[in-house]
Amino acid sequence: MPPSASSNIPVAAPGFRNSGPVRPATWRAVVAALGLLAGAGAQAAGNTEPLTDILSTPGSAGLGLVTRIEASPYRDAGTRYDLLPLYLYEGERLFLHANRGGVKLLNGNENRFDLFIEQRLEGYPADRLPASLSGMAQRDSGIDLGVAYRYRQPWGTVQAELVQDVGGASKGSEFRLGYTYDWRSGPWLLRPSITLGMRSAQLNNYYYGVSAGEARAGRPAYSPGSGINTSVGLYGSYDLTERWRLLGGVSVTMLPKSVADSPIVGKRVLPAVYVGAAYDFGGHKREWAENDTPTYFKLMYGKSTDDGCHLLKIVTAQCLSTAKVNGTSIAGVQIGKPFLQNVNGWPLDFIGYVGLLHHNERGLQRNGAQLDLFMKAVYSGFPWSHRVKTRLGLGVGVSMAQRVPYIEATSAAASGKTGSKVLNYLDPTLDVSLGDLIGYRPLKDTYIGFGVSHRSGIFGASRVLGNVNGGSNYIYTYIESAL
Repeated sequence: MPPSASSNIPVAAPGFRNSGPVRPATWRAVVAALGLLAGAGAQAAGNTEPLTDILSTPGSAGLGLVTRIEASPYRDAGTRYDLLPLYLYEGERLFLHANRGGVKLLNGNENRFDLFIEQRLEGYPADRLPASLSGMAQRDSGIDLGVAYRYRQPWGTVQAELVQDVGGASKGSEFRLGYTYDWRSGPWLLRPSITLGMRSAQLNNYYYGVSAGEARAGRPAYSPGSGINTSVGLYGSYDLTERWRLLGGVSVTMLPKSVADSPIVGKRVLPAVYVGAAYDFGGHKREWAENDTPTYFKLMYGKSTDDGCHLLKIVTAQCLSTAKVNGTSIAGVQIGKPFLQNVNGWPLDFIGYVGLLHHNERGLQRNGAQLDLFMKAVYSGFPWSHRVKTRLGLGVGVSMAQRVPYIEATSAAASGKTGSKVLNYLDPTLDVSLGDLIGYRPLKDTYIGFGVSHRSGIFGASRVLGNVNGGSNYIYTYIESAL
């Protein structure tokens, strides 16, 4: 689920010849995940994503993780290691690709036009700030609103994007023009790309400039102005199994001379390497769209825990108490549809959920809303399940808060950092059939249980998730019914 690109593309585009068998669902997930991988690397230097929106079947979804290793452009900042969670979802009109989500205004085989919002993956190092940036105001990831058009032909794909910062960070804009070409053979996919990123003066001045108030000996005031970034890359994937994909890539970005001459910039040529994997929850049979698959409705209410009561202690029953001082609460609803049922004949289902929560901050700060998008594995094969059906679930996805919840903000402030509105989301649950418990068959598919609503970063090493180490836990009870 959960950068974007073309849609409704056949397994082999007109004019392409596959040299080996290619499974449609496999390639959709590979290319979409790879498109995110490439886009994530491109974003750090402001390039167009080499691939965009390639999940051609509405409802396809996937999860994955990519490690990006890249040279920092900032003087003496060394090498950056970034974890990029891949949240992939492709609907008929809506899509979500980790740091980008949007709507398809035009969705055809050759032409596609998107309106989207994305998190720009640029900014100063979150840790080990080099001496060259000492005393300067932090430059953070921005939020861009953009439009994208792509034109696909057998000779390749051309894409153009225009983005404008709407988050109040740089207030800058960028026009991106890119070209990619697919080469497929059996389980392999290779995709070379080239991109030009034409960046405004506001954008470059924000990330690479030095204001008069930040100038000092050896670091004069400097404004690089507008310029063009040039990036070339080669990205690849390997079909390890029907659903697991290995991902990799290399890219090189060259900054314009005006940026390279900034006193805080140490490198003009920026190489990067990407390694990761993704899992495809889609398939040849789109179970989520079948009329006989249930829709799950879940009502939930929970309370926050203290800092020391972390997720591992909760799921191992070492800590099941909620906060007694400055405790806050959540209430909400989740709606789910199965993507896979009885995987490999096992009592294991994968269900995609959308959740909306309300944070009651008890007057400690303003209340806020939270949107959760996640895929959940649900296991029901316990020896006693024929008498009382019992389900153990684990959801993984992304959480977007209207404002950083109070318990996260206070925890981050204590460590001298800021929280993040966008974080990784985990949802472990345990429930039993209410109908089986009371012997009333019409309620057999109604479940009562408890779970943990958990938001966190990924070891403080993911720019997408705000480089946050901590997070929050809410122990909640719920009732869920399959209709």
